[in-house]
Amino acid sequence: MHMLTHSKEKPHRCYVCEKCFKQGGSLKRHMLTHTKEKPHHCIVCEKRFSESGNLKRHMLTHTKEKPYRCEVCEKRFSRVEVLKTHMLTHSNRKPYRCDICEKRFNQVGNLKIHMLTHTKEKPHRCGVCEKRFNTSGNVKTHMLTHTKEKPYRCDVCEKCFSQVGHLKTHMLTHTKGKPHQCGVCEKRFNRRDHLKMHMLTHTKEKPHRCCVCEKCFKHGGNLKRHMVTHTKEKPYRCDVW
Repeated sequence: MHMLTHSKEKPHRCYVCEKCFKQGGSLKRHMLTHTKEKPHHCIVCEKRFSESGNLKRHMLTHTKEKPYRCEVCEKRFSRVEVLKTHMLTHSNRKPYRCDICEKRFNQVGNLKIHMLTHTKEKPHRCGVCEKRFNTSGNVKTHMLTHTKEKPYRCDVCEKCFSQVGHLKTHMLTHTKGKPHQCGVCEKRFNRRDHLKMHMLTHTKEKPHRCCVCEKCFKHGGNLKRHMVTHTKEKPYRCDVW
């Protein structure tokens, strides 16, 4: 059997699709893709799997066990393949490249998500308002606007947020940290979007253009206020008169 790894011979053929395998065990596992049989079941939730290895990985979701540890930051993982992917964040290796813009990524999943920015495809749809998104994660985040759920809580002041990114930004108000620094004047900001707005003071760029008179503005808020001069809308009312 071992010699087959050297000879490249594949004597075991699937009678359904005629795909060939080196070992009989591999053929047996493959046959389950045709029969849809799932002989391995979880004793906790009774979910079924076609392979015993998939069942073992699933069981870790119940035991919360994370046997694989990163030797750099000591973060732990339940699956060895997730640990291998995580290690790329330390090595700065980005083996996955976009064929269109040549941007590189350390995870193939991130590359797939990035490719949607080129195709404009949005395969994931909200079941409530039917708004579409390019990733399932964005749908889950969006759904919180319907459920009003705020699962992320600040451990300092107990304020709750619907998105983990909003919690991280909020935490900076407690730590007084300003991790985002301007490369021109070295001024620091606690939010990346504030740094981006600040950079416009150096570049003189005005990316927001009025579609009526083509006047340009640095900030989207300034453009919105300007648009009122065309629509004649008066959205602010005095409560006294």
